[in-house]
Amino acid sequence: MRDGVTGADPGLSGKVALVTGGTRGIGLATVRRLAQAGATVVLTGRDEIVAKEVAAAVGGPVTGQQLDITDADGVAALVKGVAKEHGRLDVVVANAGIMEGAPLGMIREDAVQRMLTTNIAGTIHTVQAGGRAMMRARSGSIIVVASIVGERGGAGQSVYSASKAAVANLALSAAKELGGFGIRVNAVAPGVIDTALTAELSEKVRTDTVRNTPLGRLGSADDVAGAIRFLAGEEAAFITGQVLGVDGGLVL
Repeated sequence: MRDGVTGADPGLSGKVALVTGGTRGIGLATVRRLAQAGATVVLTGRDEIVAKEVAAAVGGPVTGQQLDITDADGVAALVKGVAKEHGRLDVVVANAGIMEGAPLGMIREDAVQRMLTTNIAGTIHTVQAGGRAMMRARSGSIIVVASIVGERGGAGQSVYSASKAAVANLALSAAKELGGFGIRVNAVAPGVIDTALTAELSEKVRTDTVRNTPLGRLGSADDVAGAIRFLAGEEAAFITGQVLGVDGGLVL
C-alpha cells in the first residue's frame, strides 16, 4: 500500500488512536487503516526521527512520537499526554514487540530477557495506561498483537511463543477487568505474515508454510491491519475477550 491516507471508510471519524510499534510492518499498515477510517492516529517507535518521518509520509491526521514500551513511566506519560492533547483516547493497539529465534538450549539469557520484557511487560504497560485513559469516558477498544505460535508453538521460537501466549491471555483477563468500564480488549494472532520480521525465514519454510495454509499464501500486514480495524470500530461493539486468528487457516 502506498504512503498517504486515502480510502472511503469514515467509521472511526472523530476517534483518537494510539499504535505502538507503528513505523513498519503490521503496525504501519494499522496506522494507515485507522487513518483511512477517519481516526487521528499517534504512532510510536523507538527512534523519534523515524517515527516522525513515517508519520509525515503517511500524512493526514497522523503524528509520530518516541516510545520505549519497556519504560512503564514513559508509557504512562505518553498515553496520558495523548489523551490530554486530543481530549480523548478511543483505540490503543499494542503492537510493539520483538522476535529473536534460537533453539531453546542455545538462546542467550539477554535475548530471553529482552523478549519477556518487551513483549510481555511492555504490552502490559500499554494496556494498563490505555485502560486508565479510557475509564473516564467508559468506552474504548484495546487490541494486542499476539501470534499463531502463542497457540501452537514453534521450533526455535520457544521464548517468543511463550511471550505471545502471555499476550493473548493478557487480553482475556483485561477484558474481564475492563468490561465494566465499557472498554473492550481483544487480540489478533497473526500467522506467517510477509514482513521484515519473517524475512529471514528460509525459502523451504516459506514454501512449506504456503503449502500447509488452506488459503495458499503468506499473510500480508494489511490482512492483519484489517482485522485490527474491525476490532477497533463499532462493528465489533459486542466483541471482547477474543483472540482472532489471522492465519489463512494455518491452525486448522
